[in-house]
Amino acid sequence: MIKRNRLFGTQTRVTFCLPRDAPPGPVSVVGSFNGWEPGRHELVPRRDGTRTVTVRLGPGEHRFRYLAAGGLWLDDESADRVDDQGSLLVL
Repeated sequence: MIKRNRLFGTQTRVTFCLPRDAPPGPVSVVGSFNGWEPGRHELVPRRDGTRTVTVRLGPGEHRFRYLAAGGLWLDDESADRVDDQGSLLVL
């Protein structure tokens, strides 16, 4: 699940959210906004049974995927589009 909150100016706060234990182990959101660097934006467990990470993004198209333990790649069906290149956000 993806939550978007418009900030002042052109920035948008985007929160990436997954269930706490599915998939098991650490999960990072990697994408065009962080150089596809694993671990840079790792999802953190929350009391409500989810895990999340929030990033600020400028306007434009942003590609991303989730990278779980063991090299498992996941897409987010709540993105604006999902194709063979992964998930896409348009801000």
